[in-house]
Amino acid sequence: MPDNSSEPLLVRVLDLVASGQATSRTDLTRLLGAAPSTVSIAVQQLVEQGLLADAGVQSTAHGRPRKTLRIGATGEYAVAAELGSRHARLGIVRTGGARESVTTIAFDVAAGPAAGLDALADSMRQLIDAAPGSLRAVGLALPGPVDLALGGVDTPSRMPGWHGYRVRDHLSALFGVTTVVGNDANLMAIGEDAAHRIDHRYSITVKAGTAIGAGIMIDGHLFRGATGAAGDISHVRVDAGGDRPCACGNVGCLETVASGAALQRILTERGRPVGSTEDVVALVQDGDPIANQAVRRAGSYLGEVLSANVNFFNPDVVYLGGLLSTLEPFVAAVRSQLYESCHPLMTQQLSIERTILGADAGLVGAGLLGLQQALAATLESLGGRGPANRKQARA
Repeated sequence: MPDNSSEPLLVRVLDLVASGQATSRTDLTRLLGAAPSTVSIAVQQLVEQGLLADAGVQSTAHGRPRKTLRIGATGEYAVAAELGSRHARLGIVRTGGARESVTTIAFDVAAGPAAGLDALADSMRQLIDAAPGSLRAVGLALPGPVDLALGGVDTPSRMPGWHGYRVRDHLSALFGVTTVVGNDANLMAIGEDAAHRIDHRYSITVKAGTAIGAGIMIDGHLFRGATGAAGDISHVRVDAGGDRPCACGNVGCLETVASGAALQRILTERGRPVGSTEDVVALVQDGDPIANQAVRRAGSYLGEVLSANVNFFNPDVVYLGGLLSTLEPFVAAVRSQLYESCHPLMTQQLSIERTILGADAGLVGAGLLGLQQALAATLESLGGRGPANRKQARA
């Protein structure tokens, strides 16, 4: 287990407890690879500062009962949302990933950022007014590449007018609390990783909807790469793409043959006019043979690109999320292609699963990230080191 020594120990302890990956000093000792005495001192400091609290005693199958931990301020929460092209899913997220009052509202991303974010904020305020406790953070998952220094999307393919807009600053000014924004696939990966606690250490989470993206988690931390673009498998060139233009300006990208947008085009060309990825899903669920065939091919193309990533990264799990992952023919095709194309050592212990959070994974990840950054900011104000070096904060 890497020690991640560049991160302050107190921040790492807070991260693990806030995300639900650790509920006791024993868990922290195992996950951090630190001496029990070192962990105890760190926990005691956080308890004295009111950031952690003892939550009682938990019985164990073997050995003596152990004391459990929780975040000190149990009434605090984040309001979080994930944007799509036509809708937004939002809800209340509490420490550990518990979610409340989740709802879906109409949202027209093509209307532009200012009006869209103001309308989203109005819906968020309705949730805040009804939620017990106090708002600590706002989190937003965006369907495009995110420039974290800017706090907004960078040359998104399906968000006209959003390029360069300071989304984080806009929401921060409206709510006055810690605000985070991130790519939807990355935040989905954070949420799903937290939901599985410590089941897996190395994961790839794929979001297959209107577009395609992926997030990579290593020991509870999001891996973003040198420029924050790690996991952007949508623009890997595949033979099936031929010379078809992609929104990124290249040709033959995976997105042109395996995304929900590609399936809309393919099915329309084959006499099945559809106007959304939801329409594609409905056709498959109704047993339409042409739609089933198209979806299977899309899954195979995705599996082809994923196999190269699995062979390189050697994860212990691949999570499949997004609307297309609700279709068994799509999931079966991805799974089949991975087992066919990967080295046997890579698939020997590989799990290929649907996300257990489903449509809520992105908003849970956004909420958890916001809460973790808010906790780190509090720790910094009390004299600890802040989030400048935190890996997961860079979503």
